Amino acid sequence: MNRNKMLHSSDDGDPMATVANLFDVAMVFAVALMVALVTHFNMTEIFSKEDYTLVKNPGKENMEIITKEGEKVKRYTPSEDQQTDRKKGKRIGVAYELENGEVIYVPE
Repeated sequence: MNRNKMLHSSDDGDPMATVANLFDVAMVFAVALMVALVTHFNMTEIFSKEDYTLVKNPGKENMEIITKEGEKVKRYTPSEDQQTDRKKGKRIGVAYELENGEVIYVPE
């Protein structure tokens, strides 16, 4: 009788508690990874309340323009029609990038 009590002791606990703890650890790791990626790529502007414009891959065929106005985020990707047909717009100025990364627009 004593031997049977030792096999079924109440100190064992719930075997599913280990699975729940692993899930908690995985969630904490995922959140920490997301925070690290946002800070590494300097994308903290996404979470601010200020309006901004972000240009990814400028001057290349896969260029994207991302703008945030208030709570609305818009993505603009130029299509092939817009890149080949240049008769729809007109040149209004020139932009220069300085050595320190600052961009200066000079209207014509």
